[in-house]
Amino acid sequence: MAFPDGEDLDYLKRGTPVQREVYHLIQRYSLCGLLRAYHPVLVGTVPLEIQIPGSDLDLICEVHDFACFADDLRRHFGHFPEFRLTRRQVLGVERIKANFFCENWPVEVFAQPIPVHRQNGYRHMMVEARLLRLFGEDFKRAVIRLKQCGFKTEPAFAALLGLEGDPYLRMLELADWSDEELAAKFTSRFAGDKVDLSNMEK
Repeated sequence: MAFPDGEDLDYLKRGTPVQREVYHLIQRYSLCGLLRAYHPVLVGTVPLEIQIPGSDLDLICEVHDFACFADDLRRHFGHFPEFRLTRRQVLGVERIKANFFCENWPVEVFAQPIPVHRQNGYRHMMVEARLLRLFGEDFKRAVIRLKQCGFKTEPAFAALLGLEGDPYLRMLELADWSDEELAAKFTSRFAGDKVDLSNMEK
């Protein structure tokens, strides 16, 4: 797979047809260029090659002046179909989100006053990329299959890994593990030719 690489989207040009399509879409509409001051990073399923129909293009940003950022979102993207803006606090941390459609792709721009590389969306993506690289195509196909059955991304990974509790928190815990620790803990679950989905429940 073409490995996600932060703010540099060149890996998409070397990727799948969908990734190349997304790269040209982002360039054509300057989705990242218009947000450059906020260090936008594409996260989520497309960088990992596990998108399904209806998957978003997820852009995360670092923002400290929320009023200015909201004005920028409205100015740059307010004319796109189904544009909507949401701002709220979660656990005392301000966040803002814009949703709209760009051609056939739903887009979500999410921002917090936190560097993008420390945001949960980025940390989830990077550990998931490592897991996909460690456990191969059967594991990847199993993730996609669970997503097609209605699982969100982190719950799909957590179910396959046998993680209990909040899947989003458990996946964040794994983000601090080395590849060697991940392999030692989970390789035995995928020792066969196929990943067993028979006991997976949404």
